[in-house]
Amino acid sequence: MRKGKLIVFSAPSGSGKTTLVKHLIKHHPNLGFSISATSRAPRGQEVDGKDYYFLSQKEFSQKIANNSFLEYEEVYQGVFYGTLKTEVERLWEEGNHVLFDIDVQGGLNIKSKYPKQTLAIFVQPPSLEELEKRLRNRGTESEAKIQQRLEKSTSELAYSKDFDVTVINDDLEKAKEEVLRLVQEFVGS
Repeated sequence: MRKGKLIVFSAPSGSGKTTLVKHLIKHHPNLGFSISATSRAPRGQEVDGKDYYFLSQKEFSQKIANNSFLEYEEVYQGVFYGTLKTEVERLWEEGNHVLFDIDVQGGLNIKSKYPKQTLAIFVQPPSLEELEKRLRNRGTESEAKIQQRLEKSTSELAYSKDFDVTVINDDLEKAKEEVLRLVQEFVGS
C-alpha cells in the first residue's frame, strides 16, 4: 500500500467522535473519509456506500478469508466492522489523507501497523453519566443496546492511554478547534 497519512478517531459510542470527524472533513480539504464495512443491517436512513458498506455475514467472512481488510473486529457478538484495503487505496489515489471513525480496537490496530504515519485520537466524554445522557437523547436504540454500549464504554475508556492524544469532549466548540489544530499540525497544512 502507498504510504500516506492516517488519522484515526476512536471513542465510546456517544462521545461525539462522528461530529468531530464531520467538522474536520468540512474544514480540511485534503481529508478523505474512510467508509467502514459492517455486517449489521442499515439503521434509519443509512445508505450503502455512503455511511457504510453493508455486507452479509457470508460476504464479510469471505473478505476476511481473502485478506481484504486493513483491520476488522467483531465489535458486538455476530456484528463485524472493518476497513477495506481498497477503501484506503481509493482515498490515497484521490490525493487525500485518510480519516477514520472506528472503534477503539480497530484504531489501535491501524496505529500498530502504521505507527509513524498514524495520528490516533481518542475522544472521551466528560463522564459516563453524560455519555449515558447522550445515548438516550439519540432516541435510536433500545434499552438493551444502550446498556450494551455503556458496558463496552467502560472497557474502551481504559485504552485512551494507548492513543497519541485524548480530546475530552465537554465543550464541543473547543473540541472542534483542538482536533482541527492537531490534524493540521500532523498533516503539515
